[in-house]
Amino acid sequence: MAVVNIILLVAIFCITPAGVIWLCRRYAWLGKLGPIMVLYGVGMVVGNLPFMPEQIAVVQDVLPNVMIPLAIPMMLYGCNFSRGEAGLQLKIVASGFLSVCAAVTIGYLLFGQHIAEGDKVGGIITGMYTGGTLNAAALQTIFKIKSETYILINSYDIVISFAYFVFLFSFGIKMFRRLYGQGATIVEDGGEDVDAQSEAQRSNPYKPLLKREGMKQLGKIMGVTLVVVALSAAATLLVPDDWFMVVFILTLTTLGVVCSFIAPVRRLELSYDVGMYFIYIFSITIASMADFSNLDLVGGVNQLAFMVVAVFISLFIHALLCRMMRVDADSMMISSVAFINSPPFVPMASAAMHNKKALVTGLGAGIVGYAIGNHLGVLMSQLLSMF
Repeated sequence: MAVVNIILLVAIFCITPAGVIWLCRRYAWLGKLGPIMVLYGVGMVVGNLPFMPEQIAVVQDVLPNVMIPLAIPMMLYGCNFSRGEAGLQLKIVASGFLSVCAAVTIGYLLFGQHIAEGDKVGGIITGMYTGGTLNAAALQTIFKIKSETYILINSYDIVISFAYFVFLFSFGIKMFRRLYGQGATIVEDGGEDVDAQSEAQRSNPYKPLLKREGMKQLGKIMGVTLVVVALSAAATLLVPDDWFMVVFILTLTTLGVVCSFIAPVRRLELSYDVGMYFIYIFSITIASMADFSNLDLVGGVNQLAFMVVAVFISLFIHALLCRMMRVDADSMMISSVAFINSPPFVPMASAAMHNKKALVTGLGAGIVGYAIGNHLGVLMSQLLSMF
């Protein structure tokens, strides 16, 4: 019975995105929200249905960890890359780290001082919002805070992250582009603008997969990607466990970029859309992990407010600093997603912005966050304890 439940749950998570894509093409108001936002909403509902079998926890643990390694290289195969990325990375990393540290400090002074082990909580969310959940787990082990507090942090983070996505994807992208003076149209690889690509999406980019040539291309895409994933996994065998995710994502990204310079791989024009479908599966699965039963909105109001300040104030400080350093709006937003939500969410943001070029920028920033998040978290905890 357990195996049957797992198969059914995997089928639900894998097939639902197809239905949502169809609905978004058919109904304009859903199309404006976009498949990712709709899938996030559906996922949060599905994950909190009372009759969901306990095996959903297994699917939630495994499926995202399978989808992301497949999606990242696929979405990189067709990208064009320019020089000068190092200078941009330095600016957005410096701005992002400074923004999170400043926002966490503000949040601690306003709310964090009123919760137990507030300085340690501040250190954990600093690591979480410059690196990711892995950094938060490592810092929890270092600080040895109560497991109940850590569970609450993770539960709040899922809900706050959803609110962050709603803001950014619904009108934040247009708002920041206008504030930065870029207008509403961003030119993509191949010269297609946002409106042109939106029209292409409405005409169903997955239709070619139903034809013989499309199936052949899908086989090639999967073959190349499985080799990339295997080589990336092999590279992690040479490093300590603490560096697993850093090395794995870094190698995936590097090999994906390398493959983009190989002509036969670059001609696999369906690779981006196939990778995007895996991101849709990732989105609904991750959203289903929001456990509303763990949310103590009364007793944990200070902790919730602390984390809300850390996320949204850091976004606006980051936006201000990047504007001052003449960083473009898309690089600012994609790096914010990388820091706040970690690299696995970067392809999702890149798709929402219709900007493939931002993908490597975000992944690069997120990898640095993974590497430095733990150190920054410990440092911030020590700093906050002085107040």
